[in-house]
Amino acid sequence: MKQEIRICGFGGQGIVLAGVVLGEAAVRAGHHAVQTQSYGPEARGGAARSEVVISDEPIAYPRVLAADVLVALSQPGYDRFAGEVAPEGVVVVEKEIVSASGAEALPFLRTAEKAGHKIVANIVMVGYLAARLGFLPPEVVEETVLASVPRGTEELNRKAVRAGRDLSRGGGS
Repeated sequence: MKQEIRICGFGGQGIVLAGVVLGEAAVRAGHHAVQTQSYGPEARGGAARSEVVISDEPIAYPRVLAADVLVALSQPGYDRFAGEVAPEGVVVVEKEIVSASGAEALPFLRTAEKAGHKIVANIVMVGYLAARLGFLPPEVVEETVLASVPRGTEELNRKAVRAGRDLSRGGGS
């Protein structure tokens, strides 16, 4: 098993944290993982990208060449990376922000608001993506999220990761 995942969006959306959490959860679950990131010089609003390669074998090259999964939380991110998806790859976009023909459009922002605050849309997406991938145990993902977020936000983030998992099963909005 090898999965190349690219998450893209704007700075301030938690793109880098999402990739770090996925990579760390994969390692905690016994897989090999590498995570790389890039972002513009702007504090918020610039381009942000996080790439995660997860495998059962040692990883020889740390970058995503053709994404098995592309998650776009911004239109510019989708426009930039939609052409770099593997032939059997999946494209997932934020329903309220990104217009993309043939992509799975999901309400991460709306689901995050229902969980308590739109700021956790990235964690909703992590919960969704981890469940969709199917090889990351939910309890490991949740533990990794809780270990990665600021103190005092644990309950909000717990709700968010669970709401994302529910979204993968057709629950949520």
